[in-house]
Amino acid sequence: MAKRDLYEVLGVNRDASEDEMKKAYRKLAMKYHPDRNPDNKEAEEKFKEAKEAYEILTDANKRAAYDRYGHDGVNPQMGGGAGGQGFDGFADAFGDIFGDIFGGGGGGGRGRSNVYRGADLRYNLEISLEEAARGAEKTIRIPAQEECGACHGSGAKPGTQPKTCPTCGGAGQVRIQQGFFSIQQTCPKCHGSGRIIPEPCTSCGGAGRVKRQKTLEVKIPAGIDDDMRLRHGGHGEPGVNGGPAGDLYVEIHIKQHPVFQRDGDDLHCEMPISFTTAALGGEIEIPTLDGAANIRIPAETQSAKVFRLRGKGIRNVRTHAPGDLMVHVVVETPVKLTERQKELLREFEDIASSNAERHNPKAKSWMDKVKDFFSG
Repeated sequence: MAKRDLYEVLGVNRDASEDEMKKAYRKLAMKYHPDRNPDNKEAEEKFKEAKEAYEILTDANKRAAYDRYGHDGVNPQMGGGAGGQGFDGFADAFGDIFGDIFGGGGGGGRGRSNVYRGADLRYNLEISLEEAARGAEKTIRIPAQEECGACHGSGAKPGTQPKTCPTCGGAGQVRIQQGFFSIQQTCPKCHGSGRIIPEPCTSCGGAGRVKRQKTLEVKIPAGIDDDMRLRHGGHGEPGVNGGPAGDLYVEIHIKQHPVFQRDGDDLHCEMPISFTTAALGGEIEIPTLDGAANIRIPAETQSAKVFRLRGKGIRNVRTHAPGDLMVHVVVETPVKLTERQKELLREFEDIASSNAERHNPKAKSWMDKVKDFFSG
């Protein structure tokens, strides 16, 4: 496949200055970097293409050869392409990219310590169903790291100062020459900080920070559901070398309720009713999250009948539309009967059995099917 024009790759004019090309390359590198596009081959190829274009066009000799001979002028196999900045030029621009992403100061890859974003934290918060339905404010305590009061964040014993790392000269990184290539890696002496502490602070062990417990107010929105997460930006672990802090994710867990079971925005509950109420009908009182409500039970109601109370569920956390309350009726068999009650029930059973097809149609139909099964 024919290679694209290098100026077209960067999106600049042929008379573009080095600063204009650096700005264009930084924009492309941030967009297509593999860390931002995992498992995306197309983005990876565009990143490599932009890197190659930047390395060639910011080298005066290579740019002149490219302007005169095109890609052949910078093809090593064709004998073109005088030595230039190569990896060092790329590192300068790419160092600026990391500075933009992570907020580091200074210019170029040289003289910069590694900057890292702090780790995210997760906090499991258990709330009641009522709090999930209505919303709430909760106070939580989370681990945090604060500046050490003894050394004021320097990590050095009071009265002493950190020193510039002699291995990397304060850059936080060292370069290793391997043939024609220069490889940059984290300084093994200072581990990327650019400094060493001869006498560490005894209060923080040289870290410059100490662990504390931090109090945070968490606002629970009405309608939140189980396993949903609330993000609190900047309340995670602090960054390294001036990097931004991570985030805190509060994961919601709703306690089991003694009466209601939640299904999305709907609520379900079982309501036991007496044999007499199921047979003759009547009015019963049922609980809701907003208080008691009355429903009418029609005569001859069967067990497992479901009554829907619209709008008595939980309001959706996003749309605020209310769910429903589903009342599952359970006909309760009477227990601990007196002799008189047993006598009346036997009398009732005799009367009902004399005309089973009318009084117990489901039982009669089921028995007929059983008889057909065995006779067949």
